[in-house]
Amino acid sequence: MTNSQYRSEADALDAEILACITRRDVPDFNGLALKIFAHQLRYNEPYARYSAAQGVTPDALPASWESIPPVPAAAFKEAALCTFGSSSAELAFETSGTTRGGVSGKHYMESSTLYDAALLAGFHDAVLRDAPKRLRYLLLVPNPQERPQSSLGYMMRRVADLYGDGHDSWYLQEDTLDVDRFIADARAAAADDTPVCIAGTAFAFVQLLDELRLRSITSQPLPPFSRIMETGGFKGRTRIVRRVDLYAELASIFSLSDDRIIAEYGMTELTSQYYDDVVVSGPNGEGRIKRAPAWLRPRVVGPNGKTLAGGVVGALVHVDLGNRSSCVAIQTEDLGVATGDGGIILLGREQGAELRGCSLDAEQLRALQRA
Repeated sequence: MTNSQYRSEADALDAEILACITRRDVPDFNGLALKIFAHQLRYNEPYARYSAAQGVTPDALPASWESIPPVPAAAFKEAALCTFGSSSAELAFETSGTTRGGVSGKHYMESSTLYDAALLAGFHDAVLRDAPKRLRYLLLVPNPQERPQSSLGYMMRRVADLYGDGHDSWYLQEDTLDVDRFIADARAAAADDTPVCIAGTAFAFVQLLDELRLRSITSQPLPPFSRIMETGGFKGRTRIVRRVDLYAELASIFSLSDDRIIAEYGMTELTSQYYDDVVVSGPNGEGRIKRAPAWLRPRVVGPNGKTLAGGVVGALVHVDLGNRSSCVAIQTEDLGVATGDGGIILLGREQGAELRGCSLDAEQLRALQRA
């Protein structure tokens, strides 16, 4: 197919997906997911080879979005999984971990439009649903000026720009927190009665609490309507704190109710994110239900890749319509349970990080790319 044919097809799909994000509704999720997948079979060669090895080709398409072959998340470390030339990517975020030779994988996105729309809509609806005014963002995540390859840093930069009061601050440099500046800024916001959103990884919050203890700070009340967004991030750490304990200490020090602490679950390989729905699942630090926006759907699968019934533990697969220019279906190494009403309970990473539910692994995908 010609480049003009590709451009016309890609632009039409992007417009359709963007319209779904804007109205927070996907009238025909199945039809749109299959259209995106068919587009990717035509233009994403490594993904097409991977799917063909499982018997799925443009002439033998699945009938349901649940049968779209999910590519293992680890494959982003082995191949440029995109429908376009990766050198022209508008966004390129590095995945966590490394491959042989110390090279990180990348998620290439042709345009920032879908990514921005998805992240901003999801954050607004899950985190800012009752915010009476713009919040001040105190950010314990990588600063995109220092780490432009961080999808989390990019996300919070866009959120702070659109929803913030113009006085956001960043406190994380590599693994070091500028705790004294954070304390000063939190106290200034409290003095001004300006509600804040503190966003950070779980490990960054553990570091922060440790440093506050060293300074004998046991109470630092935040103004009403303040909130905390926790983004995971214990991977590779030797010290792990139970989330119920972490949230309890955060709630105590910052004088927040537990339902003002919202966990986000996302991946570099996805365009969209899940968030705690504490309105439905209640203020409980463990076992919270996470919900996706309308354009993102989860599957919980067994070793054979088949969707499991609600309440059964399995590996998580995500079908993200925002991933138009990469892979619409992603197989993860995380375990979870479907709640039966569209939500999931995240249980953590599978021991041994096996790629469950897949007939091919990342090594085989790399071989297919070379074929």
